[in-house]
Amino acid sequence: MALASWFGWNEPSSRISQRSPMEMVTETLMMELDWQIKEAEKQQREKENEYRKIKTGVDYGWLVSYPKHGYDISPGERLQLEDICSKIHPSYCGPIIIRFRQLIAEYEPEPGEIPRLFRSVLHDATEKIKEEEEAKKLARQWNTKNKTSLSLTTFRSRIRISPFSSDIKTISEDVEKGMEPTRRMWSMPEFRDNKDY
Repeated sequence: MALASWFGWNEPSSRISQRSPMEMVTETLMMELDWQIKEAEKQQREKENEYRKIKTGVDYGWLVSYPKHGYDISPGERLQLEDICSKIHPSYCGPIIIRFRQLIAEYEPEPGEIPRLFRSVLHDATEKIKEEEEAKKLARQWNTKNKTSLSLTTFRSRIRISPFSSDIKTISEDVEKGMEPTRRMWSMPEFRDNKDY
């Protein structure tokens, strides 16, 4: 029983979920970036092996030892990318990863080009987030503003424009009947009240 208290086996599991959603998004996106860089390095090594095999005709791949760490992001650039990742809403994390993978598959960049590609995907996502927030803000403002007056809406509902109504007088009818045409402009539609219908 004394050992359990030393090793902390009986501690509550509340420590597991102490990270905020933004920290989790940042960690997930940065892990994706690191993984893509490692995959690009691996593909680059495979291409080099294939080239050597074709050039020499012999496979010496079993002799070659590769450094454990290839391309590393500079600390300043990593901090900038983490800062951008922290501004991403959790609902955008999945679509960003999907878009990033699509671009990687499409362009097959070198390991050093991947952080720039990742940065461009993050900037596109932050721009989209800003646009959606502005649209929501405008929608909220529109809903809270005073709506059009009731008199205008009732006026619109009572008046009907009837340009093709059968009882509209035309100039030819007036001429045929020998009557004076009315003073109304003939190019304008006739406005009628709902009471007439």
